[in-house]
Amino acid sequence: MKTKVFKPGAYATILCALCTGGAFASTSTVSSFHYQDDPASHFAGQPVLETLPEMGTSAGSTLSVAQEIKMGDYYVRQMRAATPIIDDPLLVEYLNHLGQNLVSQAKSVRTPFHFYLVNNNELNAYAFFGGNVVLHTGLFAATEDESQLASVMAHEISHVTQRHLARAMEDQQKNSPLTWGGAFGAILLATASPQAGMAALTSTLAGSQQGMISFTQANEQEADRIGIQVLQRAGFNPQAMPLFLQKLADKSSFASKPPEMLLTHPLPESRLSDMRNRANQMPAVVRASSLDFMLAKVRVLTMYSEDQTVADEYINTLNAGQADEVLAARYGSAIQSYQAKKYDQADVAIRKLLSASPGNAWFLDIATDNDIARKKAGQAAQRLEKANAATKNNPVLILNLANAEIESGMYAKADPLLAAYTFAHPSEPNGWEMLRKVSALEGYRSKELAAWAESRALKGDLEQAIELLTQASGILPKGSLEQQKYLARIDQFRDLQRAFKNYK
Repeated sequence: MKTKVFKPGAYATILCALCTGGAFASTSTVSSFHYQDDPASHFAGQPVLETLPEMGTSAGSTLSVAQEIKMGDYYVRQMRAATPIIDDPLLVEYLNHLGQNLVSQAKSVRTPFHFYLVNNNELNAYAFFGGNVVLHTGLFAATEDESQLASVMAHEISHVTQRHLARAMEDQQKNSPLTWGGAFGAILLATASPQAGMAALTSTLAGSQQGMISFTQANEQEADRIGIQVLQRAGFNPQAMPLFLQKLADKSSFASKPPEMLLTHPLPESRLSDMRNRANQMPAVVRASSLDFMLAKVRVLTMYSEDQTVADEYINTLNAGQADEVLAARYGSAIQSYQAKKYDQADVAIRKLLSASPGNAWFLDIATDNDIARKKAGQAAQRLEKANAATKNNPVLILNLANAEIESGMYAKADPLLAAYTFAHPSEPNGWEMLRKVSALEGYRSKELAAWAESRALKGDLEQAIELLTQASGILPKGSLEQQKYLARIDQFRDLQRAFKNYK
């Protein structure tokens, strides 16, 4: 299922100016009414080590880890409201699986990590408060293999573990105490008025620009050193990091405008040379890209890129490769046929894909979309029920199954699926939007309003979320358990409002 994506805006660029990104380049988990918004509760399963960062200061005098997580939560909500984040379940799952694999090999991990994909063809990635890493779709077109993509992510992870943004705040606090407060205000202003926000940001940072440049270069070098070790420990090719850096340098040399990544992440020749030397001292690694990487790249190029010539070229290249590459090429062709509304042609390709790998979530997803387009949602639901039972509640399959049940009019089946899904994945927007839809179709107004409230809260509109929950609670019998849940959730949102006032 392809998700709705906002048109690109200026917000991500403004945010980037304050984020420590790498010459490479999620959000804090957002709770539903099932959970308290406690940052510490999000550490389950995450490695946490107490090794001190390398660069001199813990950054604790300006910003604690708990504050950093809370700030990350705040800015993620703002980003969701104004940035074209791709909430495609398949791509989200792939990026977070790859990212967590890298995080498991990192040291000094103090926050949970979340990885996001933004629909932007510019080459860029950045990390900000609370373990949030953002990648642009342009990176999929630019990276030749999975190791190169992983090198971008390892670099950004290292910015987070070394707390570079918190360090920058501490450095600025010493030299110009009002600078960062003004900068954060400029971010928020940019959300409503990009031109005014950029002007405010430029004015705020002008007095300390040179110090920030040198500090950022030191950050980049440290993120390189740490990142390439993370990359190597995770089993990827360490040569991928200097190879991708060289690609950025080449693009800068032959273009009138350098890649966006280099505007926010400096790349002096000394840095590139250092990475080459470090990679050459590490054992050689030959690692083929996973099928998931190829499927993710095909999906990004075919579904989220305006220039289909790049997708065509990649599919043609895959068709000349090994078995997995041919499978990924067939997947790309199926997507293209579906998008061209050639549903019967897509069905032929999909049948071959499912014959080769019946439980593959990527293939089941496009099969579901194609079946729904052919008015065969019931057929899709039957297939997904079998697949879901076999894979023990794969999130991608659950969303597809719920979608198929809704499209086939089986609302009573979709409702409990989505209730359980939003309980387990409270920060995932698709679940709340689908629960809102099915609740409306069933005539459950209070549930519809509550799901809508969660969607608005994910985008930072806590005031509207409170208003919607107030309406929902007013519909219910006084003193009922459901009403008490909604009232408790309102209290949680008000607590968040008070906490978030510190960042306005």
